[in-house]
Formats: sequence, C-alpha cells, structure tokens
Amino acid sequence: MKRFKRIYIETTNICNLDCSFCIKTGREKLTMDERSFRHIAEEASEFTDHVCFHLMGEPLLNGNIGGFLAVCSELDLKVNIATNGTLIGSRGEILLSAPALRKVSFSLHSYEANSMEIPLEEYLKDTMDFAEEAKGRAIVELRLWNLSRELADGLNTENDKVVSYILKRLGLERDILTEGMGKNGIRLREGLYLGFQERFIWPEKGSGEIVENGFCHGMRDHIGILADGTVVPCCLDSQGSIPLGNVFEVPLKEILAGDRATAIYEGFNGRRLVEDLCKGCTYIRRFDRKGRIIL
Repeated sequence: MKRFKRIYIETTNICNLDCSFCIKTGREKLTMDERSFRHIAEEASEFTDHVCFHLMGEPLLNGNIGGFLAVCSELDLKVNIATNGTLIGSRGEILLSAPALRKVSFSLHSYEANSMEIPLEEYLKDTMDFAEEAKGRAIVELRLWNLSRELADGLNTENDKVVSYILKRLGLERDILTEGMGKNGIRLREGLYLGFQERFIWPEKGSGEIVENGFCHGMRDHIGILADGTVVPCCLDSQGSIPLGNVFEVPLKEILAGDRATAIYEGFNGRRLVEDLCKGCTYIRRFDRKGRIIL
C-alpha cells in the first residue's frame, strides 16, 4: 500500500486575514466538524503517519482544533500546523497540551501582506512567547516566504525588522543567519528554525507559459483533502481544480487507485504533466528531473 510523507487536511477554508499574496478560494466557505474530521483522519491514517492542518484558510479559526488533535493522538498521527499566528495567544496551550502536535509553522510574511493596525512587535510577541513555551515540546518554524530575486539577500525592509526582533528576543547575534544555516533552514536553537523562500505564483494564476514536461512531489509524498472531503493531488490546488474523488463518498484507497490519480502519478514518473493546472504551474519548475529543488 502506498504511503505518503504527509497528508494535508483543510480544517477550514476561511481566513481572518486578507494577504496580498494569497489567491483566496472561490469554493463554498466551510469549517470542518469533529465527526467529519474523524472520518478523514481515519482514512488518512491508512496512508501516512503525519497530517498537516493546512491548505487554504487559517486552521486556528476552527474551534474544534483541540478535538482534532485528540483524534490524531488516538490514531497515532503526528500533526503539523501552518498558521498566520494571529490567534496563537488564545490557542497556544491547546496545541502544546496535545501529544499529537509535532510542529507549528508561522507565516510571518503575513504581516507585510496585510494593512495591520498593530505594531510589528505586538504581532510577533505571541508567536515568540509560544516559541519559548514550545521548547522541548514541539518544533517551531518561523517562515518568511516572500523573497524576491531582485534583492541580493532577500531581506526587504519588513523582513529585516522581523529578523531583528526575533534575534533580539532570543539574545542572538546576526551571524547566526549564516552560521546556523542547514537543510531545514536557519537553526536558531534546538527545535526553533527560521526559513526563507522565494515568493511563488499560485498554479491557478500561472505565468502564461504552458509546459508539457516536469516533476512534482504531489501524489508521491503528499496529497490534500479539502474541507468538503475532496481529495486533490497537490497542496497548492486552492480551488479544487483537480478533484480525484470525495472521501465522504468513496474510500480513499479507491480514490488513489482511480484512473485520474494513477495518470497523474505515472505522468510525474515519466516527467510528463497530464493536468492543465500542472502545465501552467511555476512552482513545479523548481524541481529537476530527479525531483531535487533547483536553487
């Protein structure tokens, strides 16, 4: 039976921010209940040991998150959560009290992408407080995924302010930005990482250029399950453009063995793109023929 490194579960597709980089979704606004989540988690547990609360939406908006984590503990699933961090002050203890929690990733570039009335230091305070509480209990990743090729070091003015605040809170010198660099990002201390990535274009927007050949890790190391139960092959399929089936109607095992899912997987094996969404995707061009990231 095929195993995935992770399965993305969209616990809600509603968000409390309006980030300029986000494509948004035209799908019906949904927030998953515990019964629906249990069904999805049970299906997912046959194919992975790790689930990620992420696709579209802000996962901490879902008031059932404590129950979701409890279900994952029952099923021996480890949980990664991607969040904009605005609600971590009221949700942090719920997360840290859950044995299933493995990692929390904070999208700190959300501050730059919104017209926020609060000062940057206030926005970051709860995140850094959580990072301190999480020490020895969960991995914390601080993301600045808004780099530009036009900037030599990628540190625009807002990023530099964010990094300066983080280093000050941790009592670190700036040389950690080079000395701490590793494959998982910059290691600030045990279990705490700072990660940079170039801003990407959502597949639905594309670049206008259509290519026929390429490789993706979708259907190979991960799949996604949207809030309505629709299975998609990629964590960037924000609109559900490639629906493979619905887990509330068909077992996940059958969906993954279906013709469309099989064609996508075999296409990637042969470095062929069979779906229109993939042919216009710019993110897919980050991988070489062996699936390695092109720097």
